[in-house]
Amino acid sequence: MQAQVTPARRRNEREASLLDICEQLVKLASKAGASDSEAYAERTRESSVKVRDGNVEELQQATSKGVGLRVFTAGRLGFAYGTDFSKDGLRGLAESAVSLAKGAAKDQFNELPRGRQLGRGPEGEYDPAIEDIDPAWKLRAAHAAERAAAQVDARVRKFDATGAGDFLARSAIASSRGASGESRASYAYLYCSPVAEADGQLQTASWADTRRRLSELQAPDEVGRIAARRAARMLGARKVKTQKAAIIFEPQQAGGFLAGLSGAVNGDLVHKKSSFLAKLLGKRIASQQVTLVDDATLAGGLGTRPFDGEGVVSQRTVVIDRGVLESFLYDTYTARKAGARSTGNAVRGWSSLPHIGTSNFVLDRGGVSAEEIVRGTKRGLLVTAMLGSGANVVTGEYSRGANGLWIEDGQIAHAVQEVTVSGSLLDLLQAIDAVGNDLDLRSSTASPTLRIAEAVISGS
Repeated sequence: MQAQVTPARRRNEREASLLDICEQLVKLASKAGASDSEAYAERTRESSVKVRDGNVEELQQATSKGVGLRVFTAGRLGFAYGTDFSKDGLRGLAESAVSLAKGAAKDQFNELPRGRQLGRGPEGEYDPAIEDIDPAWKLRAAHAAERAAAQVDARVRKFDATGAGDFLARSAIASSRGASGESRASYAYLYCSPVAEADGQLQTASWADTRRRLSELQAPDEVGRIAARRAARMLGARKVKTQKAAIIFEPQQAGGFLAGLSGAVNGDLVHKKSSFLAKLLGKRIASQQVTLVDDATLAGGLGTRPFDGEGVVSQRTVVIDRGVLESFLYDTYTARKAGARSTGNAVRGWSSLPHIGTSNFVLDRGGVSAEEIVRGTKRGLLVTAMLGSGANVVTGEYSRGANGLWIEDGQIAHAVQEVTVSGSLLDLLQAIDAVGNDLDLRSSTASPTLRIAEAVISGS
């Protein structure tokens, strides 16, 4: 199913660009008494539709714009934000930020990035087709996904939700230390959550796809068919006895497993000794099959960007190299406190101060297929859905509800529900004995299929 596009209403050419706004604000902050300043502005547009059982439930479109200003006076920080881009509005914002800085506590680590730290890496992918998409296409896509799902299996009789949407963002940054840049980003998504029913049992499953380019988005009927098969295969699910067995995470669930690790490599938590990895830099924390990167330059990645939220040039940071913990992630402030360098991991919105976040947090692909991993598993659980939160970054303990498919002698035996997978994150990372070749960038935290040789599965 091809998306149709219509000409979008273009921004008035006389309207100041976001970069112009930021540069004006930096000058106004200097006049108001700031020794250093940084402005970050953003415009976003998001639209979505949701249908259920053929009926339209939601049609939404939201736009936002704003600008945030950080100022420094003698090591004191002031921050203010607003949505008024007029000269008077910007002047008032600058004066407010400087006034707040004068009353703040002094902090020797308050400083903006400068010099060679600043610059541009590869652009995040922006697709004009997403900006110009016909809103009616999203409705047609959602309905098509539902129809395709219903045709796969007669036991798919209703839907929890099906929808489609898109997101567009323009952002800019300027600072008194030389940061200057503007960027654009876009993505489109489609999801389907059918409900299968048999013998009084209901099973819901989902499938979703998110892409930077509309032409790369999975076809609606394909999304619907995959979702329906995932729901139907869970019928007859039952609990298993508490035991130790292999765990195989599908790519989406493996990404969720890794997301628990992203907090543990946050340089701020590490500096505060609030991460179980704080004293393990340079040590082996995972199996040799594990190489984990944070890569803001990755082609097609949902987290790819030319620079971070402070204007620091994007980079690829190896976090774990063949099992060895090589780096934590930093923004400028935390790096200065830790005696390190920023890794370009400052993230922000226009109404918030920069803080540490991941870009594309990705486990490198291995050399075997997902099918080979399953066939090589004597007994274990293929995790197809996860419930609740998982990792405690302070203690390193992991515990999360799961549904999936039970494996016996390399074959799928039956569906499993209402179990909990648990263990020490260090033990689980070190027990990874297979990594698939099926890496797919459907999320900014992404992984191929991976297998943990043994973990505790708590059931009945």
